[in-house]
Amino acid sequence: MTSRHLLATALLATLLPLTACQDREAQAAAQAQAQAAAAETQAEAGERDFEAAVAVENWALAKAQADVLLARYPDTAAAERVRAKFDDVAAKGEAVRETARTQALWTYNTANVEGGEQLSAAIYAKDNIDVDGTGAKRVQLIFRDHPSWGRSSYLVLQTGDFDCYPSCRVNVRVDDGEPRRMAANRPQTDEAIAMFIDDERALWRLLDGAKTVSIEFPVKAGGTRTAVFEVAGLDRAKMPKWG
Repeated sequence: MTSRHLLATALLATLLPLTACQDREAQAAAQAQAQAAAAETQAEAGERDFEAAVAVENWALAKAQADVLLARYPDTAAAERVRAKFDDVAAKGEAVRETARTQALWTYNTANVEGGEQLSAAIYAKDNIDVDGTGAKRVQLIFRDHPSWGRSSYLVLQTGDFDCYPSCRVNVRVDDGEPRRMAANRPQTDEAIAMFIDDERALWRLLDGAKTVSIEFPVKAGGTRTAVFEVAGLDRAKMPKWG
């Protein structure tokens, strides 16, 4: 074999691995490009689902669609477009959930009583309260519309008692506002451990637009306790005579 042949063989031996490497790189690049295109296609489908949920203001579903898209295809153009809207959609979704949560805190009851129909709206305090040393228990706020007795608002304890006979004054605070002093009384009855807030209409009006209402009341065990009620979900239409 001549020296020329030997040189050509050596050159070919050098070029073959380089060509193979270039082929592998080209294949890898083509594969990556195909995967990116497939990811973009899938992301765009997710984006359409997201936009469809936004269009009907289903914020919870829209957020769920966005969560999936951003987790699976975070580097796509579709993800970038959805990401720009995500905070607003998440905030609206949280507001919907919070509204549903606070609405569920209220219970409404209609009962046939002597003289007609009794309506009531009731809510438990956010936290249980120990009023007599026997442990924390639930405190309830009730608004009632009775055909004979009229409208009334009152707190109910499960144990212990109020130190409000024949009357007292309680502090009522709306959200972070200044406390308002309101007259109250503990009636002589064993039917329930109840304390009425005398100006029920004023208390009802205070709930309008409020997130929380706190009522500080005296107890027989000594001192005062404060019950905080998350009142934002009140459906005022359930008590039509209250306005």
